[in-house]
Amino acid sequence: MATDDEDPKIEAMTTSEPLSRAIGERYLTYALSTIMHRALPDARDGLKPVHRRILFAMRELRLTATSAFRKSAKISGDVMGNYHPHGDAAIYDAMARLAQDFNVRYPLVDGQGNFGNIDGDNPAASRYTEARLTAIAETLMEGLAENAVDFRPNYDGTLEEPVVMPAAFPNLLANGSSGIAVGMATNIPPHNLDELIQGCHALLRDPETTTEALVALIPGPDFPTGGVIVEPRDNILDAYATGRGSFRLRAKWEVEDLGRGTWQIVVTEIPYQVQKSKLIEKLAEVIQIKKVPLLADVRDESADDVRLILEPRARTVDPEVLMGSLFRNSDLEIRFSLNMNVLIDGRVPKVCSLKEVLRAFLDHRRDVLKRRSTHRVEKIDHRLEILEGFIIAYLNLDRVIDIIRYDTDPKAALMAEDWSKSHIRATSEKDYKPPLPGEGALSEVQAEAILNMRLRSLRRLEELELRAERDALMKERAGLADLLESDRLQWKQIGVELEAIRKVFGKNSVIGARRTAFADATETPDVPYEAMIDREPITVICSRMGWIRALKGHVDLAAEQKFKDGDGPRFAFHAETTDKILLVAANGRFYTLIGANLPGGRGMGEPVRLMVDLPNDTEICDLIIYRAGEKYLVASTAGDGFVVPSEELVAQTKAGKQVLTVRDGTRTAVCIAVRGDTVAVVGENRKLLVFPLAELPEMAKGKGVRLQKYKDGGLSDAITFTLADGLTWKDPAGRTRTETVLLDWQGARASAGKMAPRGFPRDNRFT
Repeated sequence: MATDDEDPKIEAMTTSEPLSRAIGERYLTYALSTIMHRALPDARDGLKPVHRRILFAMRELRLTATSAFRKSAKISGDVMGNYHPHGDAAIYDAMARLAQDFNVRYPLVDGQGNFGNIDGDNPAASRYTEARLTAIAETLMEGLAENAVDFRPNYDGTLEEPVVMPAAFPNLLANGSSGIAVGMATNIPPHNLDELIQGCHALLRDPETTTEALVALIPGPDFPTGGVIVEPRDNILDAYATGRGSFRLRAKWEVEDLGRGTWQIVVTEIPYQVQKSKLIEKLAEVIQIKKVPLLADVRDESADDVRLILEPRARTVDPEVLMGSLFRNSDLEIRFSLNMNVLIDGRVPKVCSLKEVLRAFLDHRRDVLKRRSTHRVEKIDHRLEILEGFIIAYLNLDRVIDIIRYDTDPKAALMAEDWSKSHIRATSEKDYKPPLPGEGALSEVQAEAILNMRLRSLRRLEELELRAERDALMKERAGLADLLESDRLQWKQIGVELEAIRKVFGKNSVIGARRTAFADATETPDVPYEAMIDREPITVICSRMGWIRALKGHVDLAAEQKFKDGDGPRFAFHAETTDKILLVAANGRFYTLIGANLPGGRGMGEPVRLMVDLPNDTEICDLIIYRAGEKYLVASTAGDGFVVPSEELVAQTKAGKQVLTVRDGTRTAVCIAVRGDTVAVVGENRKLLVFPLAELPEMAKGKGVRLQKYKDGGLSDAITFTLADGLTWKDPAGRTRTETVLLDWQGARASAGKMAPRGFPRDNRFT
């Protein structure tokens, strides 16, 4: 008996191929599916498949703009069951976004209930909300019943769905779109429909219209949340010409006078897709860390509209300067990117210019117009055929009644009868109008229609009405025939249809007026925090355990201070409230403290580790006052160091700034201000080396270069001085000693040096 491994049937079902090819083919299939059916919108109707299926399912449920609302759960369930075999949560989220007037410029879904808000709150569950189509969404689907577009089977082949919507207006640009595919993405901002239709009219008049002429009609995006675009016109023109670019969008604000010289700033419109709650959190953080010192407070007084109150720190603050700082440091100004990557004809992804996108829409509208006109001609021909049969029946009514009354097969008899010459009911020859030329018999369709005719229709007035209807249909058919044969008439008709949309949803409608304004960007300088602080003297006290405080005034540094049990003094120096104090940590990082932010001197102070992100196991090596333009010598216990400008030591965040690179087992040993032209270093082995300062590089950060060579131990201390003045230190007796003859200790940088002279301090420190 053969085993499974030897079964020839199993071997026949097994295929073998290289792993790289197998993965490549499958990933390509996934990428294609993501691009075509999920992430990129169609240039013709501006919709992704999920949005198209939602709108079509709502249409099938007869949820028109004037109908009653239906539960969102019912809608998302129908979409999922009939057309979109994905999660109902994803479908409901997509439908809810179409109803959010702060996300969609022209909402396609009319929502009833909690559909989220500009604060970023999520919509209520689908069982609690209701929805229906909006009037403008219905125009996207006009013509679906008139063979305007192709249909395809749904996912299980039981129903059909439209490949694309007829789209009576350029929805892609009107409502925008965003999505991330595999290896490509799209991000299209919303625009004003009135301006878009003006651009379409310009292309209809002159297909060679330039992008510059279109931008004169469509100056830029029109976001549903308003705001002010401050992007230069040249940049906007380039973005629309290439399909890639960005727009600077600012909040709209005004100064509100409170009387007696006081005022506040009121923000009435915030940038698109910025959540108001997170914006307020960011502004509160800016106030807390004093990143914008001119701002004192922020509060939200919004109701149905946006109303954010910004209070200045003083009435003398310039509002323009304050807002300029906030634009740079918060989401009151954002940069919205433009990437018009769309599917052309629903198949080919391409980054299109503004003109190409409008052209794709107009070409689609022409196809829709031709298909609808052809469909209407077919319907007219069918009706004309029936009308001719009715007219023949009325002219020969007695004979028709006899056939229906006495013949066993009236349908066949009606079709066999020759109606071209006999049984004329007209009273005179001029009243007679023969059937269609060359026809003497009724068709099956005509015979069936006659047999289905109601008796109440057998009156003279009905005959006149039929003749009037036939004449009107013939006239309409002639007009449609001319339309189908003339490109000029087709483009003219498209213009008429667009103008009808413009009258209903244009700038004179409730939702049609432009919301986003344009302005020139005004750049204002940042005001440093120190400029808002009153300059007063303080005395900074820091204990061994890192508790720091600031006493008012310059007190005697030798005066006894109180500390916690087990703690004692470490650093004490005079400073001012406007000073930046640099904390030098053993890990080579530098942290910045502001004198005015230090806790008062009434208590024991506060741990400095609460003010900056200093690790608990990292020692404080020094506290120094920042002075612009100075240079410092920094060195590690390994004997490596360099010269660094003081500007490079200032940290902008609590995390500090890594300046000196130290390895495991080493730490920061020295950070001293550079004075003079010579460096003296002493190691733990008490060997002293003197060399020119010029041999040290000036760097912003790093490990540095070797200062002194050691066999055992490391660097103990370093100092800079002027060689002509000599090297000074205090001997063990406390007397100041200056050595001017240093030839014995002078040498090249990175050499070992010689033993320190007699009387050099036992702790190997110069000071």
